[in-house]
Amino acid sequence: MLPQYFWSVTRCTGTFMRRCIVPCAGLSLISGASAQGVQTFETIEVQGAEFIPEHDIQMTCGAVEGVPYLTIELRAIEDCLMSTGVFETVKLIPNGETLVIAVKEVNTRPGRVEASLSYASQDGLIGGLFFERYNLLPDTYGSVRLEYNPEVKRGGGRLYRTDVLGSDFDLGVKLGWEELSFDDSSYSKETKQLETYLAWMPSQKTRLEMGVGYRDYRLFDVDDDASALLVSEQTLGISAPFLRFALNHSSLSEEENGWGTWEYSVGIDQYFWNLGTDDSLSDFRFESRSYVPLGQMWRMLVSLDAGRVSSLDGNNATRVTDRFAPGGGSFRGFAPRGVGPHDNGDALGGNTFAVSSIEVQGNFEDVVNVPLVGGVFLDTGASWALDDTLGGVIDDGFHRRSSVGLSLAFEVGRAPVSLFVAKPIDKQDGDKEQVFGLRLSTAF
Repeated sequence: MLPQYFWSVTRCTGTFMRRCIVPCAGLSLISGASAQGVQTFETIEVQGAEFIPEHDIQMTCGAVEGVPYLTIELRAIEDCLMSTGVFETVKLIPNGETLVIAVKEVNTRPGRVEASLSYASQDGLIGGLFFERYNLLPDTYGSVRLEYNPEVKRGGGRLYRTDVLGSDFDLGVKLGWEELSFDDSSYSKETKQLETYLAWMPSQKTRLEMGVGYRDYRLFDVDDDASALLVSEQTLGISAPFLRFALNHSSLSEEENGWGTWEYSVGIDQYFWNLGTDDSLSDFRFESRSYVPLGQMWRMLVSLDAGRVSSLDGNNATRVTDRFAPGGGSFRGFAPRGVGPHDNGDALGGNTFAVSSIEVQGNFEDVVNVPLVGGVFLDTGASWALDDTLGGVIDDGFHRRSSVGLSLAFEVGRAPVSLFVAKPIDKQDGDKEQVFGLRLSTAF
């Protein structure tokens, strides 16, 4: 028979935690104890294990068949297992020749399933379903999102694993599908996309990403009386790889959220679409937000969103599915897809856009005892430039638009609501206005 000190140390050599070696080693002091209460078990049975292998639970703190145990040793094994921090409860229960280790694990795979109903001026009323789970795969976060209404159909999935190449590098996979058929558009479009990307965070504030993927998209169901440009851009499908590079730098913090401190964020995305085809594109996007404190309860929000899409081979490759047509929540006072070049009543979008906003906001939570932010804003910007103007028939020049208005953001129960009232002060003939905008969502 092995000396008891050897049993104690050996029983602490498990695979999922090592911190219990010290408490177990303390059992060596019992080697001279009375043999009364000693029990030997022919089998060890683990109950309640979900994610941690049963063998690891058994061996980490030394539950071994054929070894005599004092009652105090069984209690020490319980304490050793609890010290690992992965169990809510641990109980060792002798049952004849079987020792039962009954455990309840701490939830190491938290997740949720959520049904939602949301409304946004851009897309209308949408029903949604969302699922997420941490440790869906070992050390990997996973999620799936579905959204649907008669005009908007979206689906997406994501896997994300941290620390794949040291502590600063993460690996992600994104899968997305979208089909849009808006009543105010003379066409429908569909996009399917798969991307794998590597993320690097050199600091808490800075994040760099590089992605490679494959995209398939098409422009279809173009109306017979639509703009001749849309008719010419119709395609049954373009399938090709793409590259993406992104930089995000932010000082925003959830605790301060811009009240009483100056905070900012900057984001840059560069896409290279349709590589290896005659429709290759460069797509550059920029956005920035800056919160300038005007006191503890007042701040000024200054923002800029801009983008430029262009052909890489000079073949006039841009389509309405690639171009920018701001409006709705992205350019208050104008309807979704309401700003930019247009022809025959159709919004065509522009190869270039820029929209800036200055908004003075006040935090009135202390006044009304519920979260409430109100603001006064000025939005200004434009969308312009086409590869093909149909021989000069379409005006694709730079024409600045502007609007002023009031905004409110608050909560009804746990449902966030944001709305605005806006009036265009600079506009062009053919622009579609939207005086009132609303965004709300609720989950159940």
